[in-house]
Amino acid sequence: MKHLLTLAVFSLLTISMYGQANEKATDETEKPTPTSVQGPIMTLESLTVNYGDIKQGSDPLRTVSFTNTGTEPLVISNAKGSCGCTVPTWPREPIAPGESAVIEIRYDTKRLGGINKTVKLTTNDETGTYVLRVKGNITAKTEEKGLPEKEGIFGEPDN
Repeated sequence: MKHLLTLAVFSLLTISMYGQANEKATDETEKPTPTSVQGPIMTLESLTVNYGDIKQGSDPLRTVSFTNTGTEPLVISNAKGSCGCTVPTWPREPIAPGESAVIEIRYDTKRLGGINKTVKLTTNDETGTYVLRVKGNITAKTEEKGLPEKEGIFGEPDN
């Protein structure tokens, strides 16, 4: 009986402490905490560059917009595609706080099939690196049938 009473008291104390800890955490999370994040912050329009379904040889250029929502100039020190068929171009000059800019991505649209590549951006903000996913699908260009060439008697084109 003594052990049962000890177990009951221990259980009540544990539950009581757990309840107080949760109440304290709830109170702390409800209080607004001032955020004083200093430095550059890259806010990208999207982390996905979607080519969609396109025909072979279509426009290879897509863009991703971003804004420096931080308090100091944002610098993109490097942008690298996962292969030679994905080529990024990025602003080399610092992007001032509040300003926006564009990263251009060119994919070799002569290749057929699915696109599943990445572009890795290296910046001076707190995150440091961002990975853009490049996706889509390239289908074969359909040949338009034109008028047949005028053939001579022997099946060769007449010149």
